[in-house]
Amino acid sequence: MIGVDLGGTKLLVGAVDSELAVHHRAHRFSRGVDQAELLDIVVDAVTEVRQALDTDVAAVGFGIPCLVDRERGVAVMAVNLPIADLPFRDVMSERLGLPVVIDNDANVAVLVEQRYGAARGARHVVMLTLGTGIGGGLVVDGEVYRGSTGAGAELGHMVVEMDGPKCQGSCPNHGCLEAVASGMALAREALRVAEAEPESGLGEALAGGREITGALVTELAHDGDRSARDVLALIGTRLGVGIANYVNIFNPEVVVIGGGVIAAGDLLLDPARATVAQRALRPSRDLVRIVPARFGAESGMLGAAVLAFEELAADHTA
Repeated sequence: MIGVDLGGTKLLVGAVDSELAVHHRAHRFSRGVDQAELLDIVVDAVTEVRQALDTDVAAVGFGIPCLVDRERGVAVMAVNLPIADLPFRDVMSERLGLPVVIDNDANVAVLVEQRYGAARGARHVVMLTLGTGIGGGLVVDGEVYRGSTGAGAELGHMVVEMDGPKCQGSCPNHGCLEAVASGMALAREALRVAEAEPESGLGEALAGGREITGALVTELAHDGDRSARDVLALIGTRLGVGIANYVNIFNPEVVVIGGGVIAAGDLLLDPARATVAQRALRPSRDLVRIVPARFGAESGMLGAAVLAFEELAADHTA
């Protein structure tokens, strides 16, 4: 199968076998393009991977940061991508000449982490994918929960600050967890610190012409820079406020944190864990584990391939 993780900033495509081994990867950037360009980028990346293989591809699975009507295969609305009411499954299937399955990107990420990864064996799982935005995936009693139409579990759009900053993209809300704890929020906070503290590592990087990104913050933090570590601690604390709510609501065994921002590791997760310990209710707070995704930033791509494997198997047995 080919798995596609279509993010708000970049695209990752991989050819995945039934043992989850990845045989070829392709990367593209997806930020700042219109819908037609985005579809062309997707087709080009999938074609590259397909042509690099010496075996046939059975299907393509897509994880997209979007409200998805799975029955009709429609991408209804994306906050951080130019997608609205697009018959994504049929368009991609026609252009690629292959069967296509689609789901929300965090749904496929939690699928692979619960089946094979950091939450293997757990029946109640919350997953957050931290990238351009914050995706949410839920496993309830062993099954991925999608809501009545497939648009459920948008955990990044839970409001944690009623009069907080405007959420990003096309979200109409204010103070969403995504607005204060995503990769974009991390970069904004780091830029603020860099401008306010020119003598800091972040300030020196800004003065040296480097773009202040989440990846740079993580790099400097791992190198010991106090300003970068403080920014990660702030984002981790905000993340912990959101996780405490999910722990109270869902009583999960495991909360898995994935996406590109998880490269910060415990510099992000330890403040989140401490906040959950302070804010969540017993006994849930004492039982839950808050862990990084086993498959890291590739959870979405691998999960999309797993979704394709499972849906094709279901079709063959139907």
